Amino acid sequence: MLDIKWIRDNPDKLDAALARRGAAPLADQLLKLDEERRAHLTRLQTLQGRRNEASKAIGKAKGTGDERGAEALIREIGEIKEAIQDGEETERRIDKSLEDTLARIPNVPLDDVPDGADEADNVEIRRHGEAPTFGFEAKEHYELGEALGLMDFEQAAKISGSRFTILKGQLARLERALGQFMLDLHTGEHGYQETAAPLLVRDEALFGTGQLPKFSEDLFHTNEGRWLIPTAEVPLTNLVREQVLNGAELPLRFTALTPCFRSEAGSAGRDTRGMLRQHQFYKVELVSVTDEDSSITEHERMTAAAEEVLKRLGLSYRVVTLCAGDMGFGARKTYDIEVWLPGQGAFREISSCSVCGDFQSRRMGTRYRTEGEKAARYVHTLNGSGVAVGRALIAVMENYQNEDGSITVPQVLQPYMGGIERIERAA
Repeated sequence: MLDIKWIRDNPDKLDAALARRGAAPLADQLLKLDEERRAHLTRLQTLQGRRNEASKAIGKAKGTGDERGAEALIREIGEIKEAIQDGEETERRIDKSLEDTLARIPNVPLDDVPDGADEADNVEIRRHGEAPTFGFEAKEHYELGEALGLMDFEQAAKISGSRFTILKGQLARLERALGQFMLDLHTGEHGYQETAAPLLVRDEALFGTGQLPKFSEDLFHTNEGRWLIPTAEVPLTNLVREQVLNGAELPLRFTALTPCFRSEAGSAGRDTRGMLRQHQFYKVELVSVTDEDSSITEHERMTAAAEEVLKRLGLSYRVVTLCAGDMGFGARKTYDIEVWLPGQGAFREISSCSVCGDFQSRRMGTRYRTEGEKAARYVHTLNGSGVAVGRALIAVMENYQNEDGSITVPQVLQPYMGGIERIERAA
């Protein structure tokens, strides 16, 4: 959520930022609501001041025997009390209108974020590794998985509908191995604290990270009023909600391996084959909480941590900076890491790492205090995939496929696979 004081001082900058994101200007509407609110608060304060004066005057009037004057003052106080009650209701209405409007405004892109409307305008900044070459036509992951008898979409659809997958045997173990490998890397070498987080959250948690109120259609809602998490970003970031942190203890870094649940609203017809776009998938999430001066450096660090996963797996990838029109709602800047998939002959996203500034902390009410400073400041938050486990499974399957349909297990994963070096169809 943006600071109304900043908007008050920078209305042109707000509208320019919204234009970069392909959104309509809102500064005038917000300033009118803000002016209405401040004028109304002034009226309420004037009424409250007069009520206090009249209350004191009653005692003086009675002390001098002026009963008629005292009764008039009592009647006036009654009228003022009624006006204040009405005014407080109006204040709540204005506040809600202003808060609802602010809650739906996306974050302001950093100056170095490229302009553009969609993914076609994203800017590649580096590549790593060479795409493998095969002496045969590379297959896609679902062709490999079904031929091995270890990936079942038909039975998953009978159980749960479309966009679900059943993994069996060594493919199921490979997916588990990938998640464990990533957690061990991020906790052992990158300084993230492993966290077992809830998968069901309240409205307030999703509001804090920016999924609510604008993106409710992308989420799964339970009959008891809770939501299934779309990513562990939600519970991990909310670990610090409504707190004043010690600035000397920052940054805080959290990681979790969780299932993620997304309705994939608006994605009809996209990636319908295989397990690229699922309602349920596993992901290792990275979340950092920093002071306001460290978040840009932390963004580079987080992205490097996610890249290291792919380097250790021996996968070719590229890093792109998302243009302003393609960034997520709460991000100020985002790097996407795209892994090479030989079966598709294309790079596909496997991680997004975003710096959010104080956008989420204002929604969560999270500040930090530095020694020697009286005022507490809002923390800066970052989140990233470190990385999407299902897409890493796809990448390993396609990059390590063999002509006979078997899959070589990357060396770094073999200890997690009990020493298995190749996944083959069971006899």
